[in-house]
Amino acid sequence: MVTVSADSVTLTCGTQVYRIADMAGAAGDDLARLPVILRILLENVLRNTGEGWDAAVSAIRGWLEHGRSEREIAFLPSRVLMHDTTCGPALVDIAAMRSSLAEAGGDPNRLNPVLPVDVSTDHSIGVDVFGRTDALKLNIEHEFQRNAERYRFMKWATHALDGVRVHPPGTGIMHTLNLERLASVVTRFSRDGVQWAAPDTLIGTDSHTPMINGIGVLAWGVGGLEAESVMFGMPVTMKVPDVVGVHLTGSLREGVLATDLALTVTERLRQIDLADRFVEFFGPGVSSLSAGDRAVVANMAPEFGGNSGFFPIDRRTLDYLTQTGRSAEQVALVEAYARRQGLWFDPAATPRYTSTISIALDEVEVSLAGPRRPQDLIPAGATASALAPLLAGELNPSSEAQQPGDGAVAIAAITSCTNTSDPRLLIAAGLLARKARALGLAAPPWVKTSLAPGSPTAERYLQRAGLLQDLEALGFAIVGYGCTTCIGNSGPLTPAMSAAIAEREIVPVAVLSGNRNFSGRVHPQIDAAFLASPPLVVAFALAGDAVRDVLHDPIGRTSTGIDVRLADIWPTGAEIDTALALARRPEDYGAAYDAAEASADWAKFDAPASVLFPWDEASTYIRRPPFASSGAGSRLGNYAATPLLVLGDDITTDHISPAGALAPDSEAAEYLVARGEDRRNLNVFASRRGNWEVMLRGLFTNKNVRNLLAPDLAPGTTIHAGSGERMALWRAAELYARQERSVTLLAGERYGMGSSRDWAAKGAALLGIRAVLALGFERIHRSNLIGMGILPLRLPADRRPEDLGLGPDDTVEIDATPEQIHPRTSIRVRIGRGGVYDSFEAVAAVETGLECEILKAGGLLPLILRRAHAADAANGSSAPVS
Repeated sequence: MVTVSADSVTLTCGTQVYRIADMAGAAGDDLARLPVILRILLENVLRNTGEGWDAAVSAIRGWLEHGRSEREIAFLPSRVLMHDTTCGPALVDIAAMRSSLAEAGGDPNRLNPVLPVDVSTDHSIGVDVFGRTDALKLNIEHEFQRNAERYRFMKWATHALDGVRVHPPGTGIMHTLNLERLASVVTRFSRDGVQWAAPDTLIGTDSHTPMINGIGVLAWGVGGLEAESVMFGMPVTMKVPDVVGVHLTGSLREGVLATDLALTVTERLRQIDLADRFVEFFGPGVSSLSAGDRAVVANMAPEFGGNSGFFPIDRRTLDYLTQTGRSAEQVALVEAYARRQGLWFDPAATPRYTSTISIALDEVEVSLAGPRRPQDLIPAGATASALAPLLAGELNPSSEAQQPGDGAVAIAAITSCTNTSDPRLLIAAGLLARKARALGLAAPPWVKTSLAPGSPTAERYLQRAGLLQDLEALGFAIVGYGCTTCIGNSGPLTPAMSAAIAEREIVPVAVLSGNRNFSGRVHPQIDAAFLASPPLVVAFALAGDAVRDVLHDPIGRTSTGIDVRLADIWPTGAEIDTALALARRPEDYGAAYDAAEASADWAKFDAPASVLFPWDEASTYIRRPPFASSGAGSRLGNYAATPLLVLGDDITTDHISPAGALAPDSEAAEYLVARGEDRRNLNVFASRRGNWEVMLRGLFTNKNVRNLLAPDLAPGTTIHAGSGERMALWRAAELYARQERSVTLLAGERYGMGSSRDWAAKGAALLGIRAVLALGFERIHRSNLIGMGILPLRLPADRRPEDLGLGPDDTVEIDATPEQIHPRTSIRVRIGRGGVYDSFEAVAAVETGLECEILKAGGLLPLILRRAHAADAANGSSAPVS
């Protein structure tokens, strides 16, 4: 839905005349002083705000005085992007709300998206088969077998909901699909018979959505709940954001790749509080980076803690659009529009920013991050010292012992949108593989190797460059076009590695070209993982362990016993560029995607054609959730709560709600087996997100979660107040609900960092949690908590949860009635321990008036339903349901 409300002017490009918002007229000389991000937001409010557009413009221009503002604006993106494991829960919510609305006599068709919604199918495929040329075919077959019911449900959504388009398995990772196919950079639309042009903008239900910032498209990640609200026409209400400028100078040195820069930027920016802030790159160094380089850096926005990693439009953007098969007409429009609207990048410009930092590109080194956090930057040769705290006893280098020892590489995966979307990085990996193969090098048999590019175009350009066979020869055959190992779908380890872990309790390592390496995320048996560029992944696979200096020590020997070092096989920049020029063809992109979209396996799925989804109580994948209804009212109030969980720092959404394989002896497994599922083939949590009963039983079961109510509590458990009985969280929650006792959760810094998964908040709501008190929240999870009606409260710095000494019989009293809730207001908290009370002020981590309204309604889904009921009542209409 597009509402044109402010003054407009015309833009002529070729023979076409477009209407465009009059940004220069609205902002005057201030336009050039604004960060480019705020210029795009200015255009958006000019076009979409209605009668209040002048106040919104004033808010943005007023930001210039201090580089920050408390005033609110509304943002309406032009489209929504989702992936299968966030769209699944969102579509289940929508199906349930439609049923609820129909049961109340309303029109379920009123709950229909008003924006285009693209859904990728990239988060489910697992690495069951690897190291063979038919791995891709076999893994996709397994994917269809495991997820048939879920895929039929997704196809129902394409029939029942207007504008929902599902891209089937094999079409690639959502962010690569967005870069190579969906993004227009400047979008065209017709309104009342007039052709308009405007910036391409979107929100995505994945925290790595900012990858598209690399080509000048403003987008950021949100939870599925917030995406649902936007789909139904509610704007993203936000403060005029702080924008941190990153000034780049120089250029990357020979041998240094985009991955090294991305990890360096992550390490630098994690030192700054970027919560709810945007990041924009400026300065002459930007011009030295290709669009692929920029996209790799922008992809890491959630890892460095910002909403964005924005690079403005310039000649490199146009080159990328041409290289990926966009039409000459579209490329010309992008340039003409960007230049006319003040969105074209000027390397000499120094806009006003909230704050700035500088990074000299020529000082960036070949790097890794790890072994447990993406911001922990180390030189590539320093893995042994980084692992030292995790390793005990004498180390036996794996390659010498011919069996895996401590620090052995269990997984070497070229994976993830971060690095596999940039052809230059995959070409570099292929060239290193070619040189290693020529010298007779091979990975030890305990290393699980895999290649999962971001899109099917990769196979075409790797084949044309003659590099795919070299990668396959070293075990890096294509296993799928999806997130795979980076999301935790790494599949089983090799038999040799599994035996070494079980029999000798070695400490294994993963090396992946991904974006996250939290303990247990890549694989439940792996606590240590390093993020690396694709060619470094190949190098560590050859070495077989991470307890050597990969930059200087030998990583293998030729058949004649000559040591081979990384410098001997590392490709030069000229070699990479030459191979890339040979490999890349613009016509590949459309052809590869068209072939993938024509999937016969996808086409043969039948799906219901009804307006309402036919729920099946026997289903173990799709269950109607209890929270997708008008709800029981607000969770706000004045109450005394029992602490259900007390947690430390860096609790990620992976820790809260798992995505990987269901353990056969888990509570979730028992639930599924009792309903007829095979204990040996339970699929992954990410595929079960449409079943709230399964997800409830998986909460906080990550082996690294420690509930501080007692020193030896097993993950996923608590102590019931009064009885002292230890029990699963979901059982305790049921018992507390029957007793009408409120519960709460306390946590440390950076609570909810990591993936955008809204199930981390939905799960908390199902546990009955009314408020989460933490020293700090990650942005998307904070928003998701509010979306479920849960109040996020920031604790004072001197009230660290681990220092409070809370037990199950203590109380947390919270005075947070609906009347008291305003953005960033103080909330009185009183903790009672054995009759002694500690009173203090916490701050409501609530940023906008809309968030206050959501909390008062009991959550976003009840608010959407109430608005739909009100619209039906106002119109006096209902519709027949079929």
